[in-house]
This record gives sequence, structure tokens and C-alpha cells, in this order.
Amino acid sequence: MTTETLDHLRSQISTLSESERAALARELIMSLDGPRDDSVEQAWNDEIIRRVSKVKSGKATLLSREEFRSKMRARLGQ
Repeated sequence: MTTETLDHLRSQISTLSESERAALARELIMSLDGPRDDSVEQAWNDEIIRRVSKVKSGKATLLSREEFRSKMRARLGQ
């Protein structure tokens, strides 16, 4: 694609509304991900349900933002 073509696209995109640009950006990003794998999506949905269930039942150990940051800094050696 030429620079001229890219400039034209940028110009056209700049006339779109914020929601239209967001929809376009989402489509572009999704086009980079490759084909959709329904089994992966189902696995993530199952994991989310499992985690929410643990939180609701009180079986999950929750961290404050500061506790989380502290643990991540320690893990990264900062």
C-alpha cells in the first residue's frame, strides 16, 4: 500500500464518529487475531464462571490493589 493510499485512508477515518472509529479499530484488531476458536472462547467463559463462583462463595483470596502491586514488584525484582 502506498503512502498516498494510507494518507487517504487516515483522512477518511478522521471523519468518522468516535463510535465508528472504535468499531473499525475492533474489526482491524480482530482481523490480526486469525480465525476464531470457539473452544478457546468456551474455556475462557468456563474459567470466568469458576472464578466468580469462588469469589461469591468466599473461597477466593482477594488482594487489594496495593497488595497486588507489592507482589508484582517483588516478582519483577523492583
